[in-house]
Amino acid sequence: MNVRRRRISGIAVTAATALGLGTLSACSSDSSAAGNTDKFDVVASFYPMEYLAEQIGGDHVNVTTLTEPGQEPHDLELSAKQTAEMGEADAVLYLKTLQPAVDEAIAQSDVKTKIDAATLTKLEDHGNVEHDHGGEEHADEHAEEEHSEGGEHALDPHVWLDPVKYAEIAEGVAESFEKADPDHADDYRKNAEALAKKLAGLNTAYKDGLAKTDTKVFFTNHAAFGYLAERYGLTQEAINGLDPESEPSPARIKELQQEAKADGVTTVFYETLVSDKTAKTLAKDAGLKTDVLDPLEGITDKSKGDDYLGVMQSNLKALETALGAK
Repeated sequence: MNVRRRRISGIAVTAATALGLGTLSACSSDSSAAGNTDKFDVVASFYPMEYLAEQIGGDHVNVTTLTEPGQEPHDLELSAKQTAEMGEADAVLYLKTLQPAVDEAIAQSDVKTKIDAATLTKLEDHGNVEHDHGGEEHADEHAEEEHSEGGEHALDPHVWLDPVKYAEIAEGVAESFEKADPDHADDYRKNAEALAKKLAGLNTAYKDGLAKTDTKVFFTNHAAFGYLAERYGLTQEAINGLDPESEPSPARIKELQQEAKADGVTTVFYETLVSDKTAKTLAKDAGLKTDVLDPLEGITDKSKGDDYLGVMQSNLKALETALGAK
């Protein structure tokens, strides 16, 4: 279930009746619509999937994406044209539960190769990660709010922010490409191995860069960095939990101000696709700095990097500064 259930539950997710967002946007190259080329046509649901498809597919794939640059992917709605074009693709690469409209469209699609990144690594529940050091009463209150209708927390979909889990997904994507397009299997394997080395290097940089810091706690606008925090021994404290646009209670703000003093927190992070108002208000009231920690849901002109690796390296520098890396 999508981690933003409360926010999107009332949105119609049927692709044919959703608000149109135009045709499939092209990637960095002048890609043609899915199904109209002599290459292996891949539709990616949003940027982290698009990046994998491009890196692994190389010259043999034509990649189109359902999510426009700068668009908040969780709330994506599809036009009937997008849905129809997706049906013409050779493969679709997505992360189930992140975008309900995409999940529904894919379920109804005749695409032969459907690659769900959520099945290629283990998703975890980070629903209460921001309450590790918080007040018990407040934690109980939010736990009740963030439970799904089934009585359990939704699984956190932000796996791409952990280079190790992202590499696991990449390996599975490569295997799917090889099976679906065996003529180019060797190249897909070579490209996947090259990507694996890059991600391994990124993981090493994070481990080394964050090994010794003044504090292990960082504040974010919403709880997108649970996997990253868990991987590198950090504690994420999210102002708004899993919903970046909900308003935190006065009790939560007071709690964070107190924790900032206790744990030596220096910085409140916000992200490029969501309002920074709450983060800046907290920072001002608590005497903290603000900076960007990008959840990498899309690349725009505001992104501090041209691609996944570039932005992740920028995120590392921001964390090193905020946490007081030695």
